[in-house]
Amino acid sequence: MTLDTKDRAIIEATQAGLPLVPQPFAVVAETLDMSENELLARLKSLKAQGIIRRIGAAPNHYRLGMTANGMSVWDIDDKVVDELGEQVGSLSFVTHCYRRPRALPVWRYNLFAMVHGNSREEVLIKRDRIADLLGDACRASDILFSTRILKKTGMRLSGQKG
Repeated sequence: MTLDTKDRAIIEATQAGLPLVPQPFAVVAETLDMSENELLARLKSLKAQGIIRRIGAAPNHYRLGMTANGMSVWDIDDKVVDELGEQVGSLSFVTHCYRRPRALPVWRYNLFAMVHGNSREEVLIKRDRIADLLGDACRASDILFSTRILKKTGMRLSGQKG
């Protein structure tokens, strides 16, 4: 699949984030010399084609005061992990939840759920709520607390074609 010049320009203009202004798409459209409607239509098309997955806010939880962060990991029977993962992911305090293959015999966990809080105690209480939801389907679990911030970015186009 080849991107046309305008779609590539849209991705390059938005991949690092949108401007923090009341009408961010209008600002991006103006910098690309197109209408806001054209920009939004092209973004919708890129999403429908699976070229981009989503456009969303990614708040810095540290700046929001949530400095205790734990990746809870769970060993859940593969027959029910998708159903239970959906339930865990819908909890208001879980920022992301996903299934990953096990790496036996070293790593038995197949469900991951990120929990943020103002203290480790708060994160552990939230982790206990996940454990209650999982019940007997949970065979083992652990929590890995963050010790430093890592810069997270998605894939970036380099500006080079081809």
